[in-house]
Amino acid sequence: MIDKSLLNILVCPVSGGPLRYDKKNDELICKASHLAYPIKNGIPIMLPEKARHLKPEE
Repeated sequence: MIDKSLLNILVCPVSGGPLRYDKKNDELICKASHLAYPIKNGIPIMLPEKARHLKPEE
């Protein structure tokens, strides 16, 4: 789980766009860059090289 106040200030480092929390996969999703940033031990890993590329249907 991620703190809502933190989610409100975080943006995607690639696109600068907003992020959406995906509770099922514990990731932050950026639709603009098609990336999913993992959250490890409650800490978002906001490195593009650690992000997962989203499939078109995601």
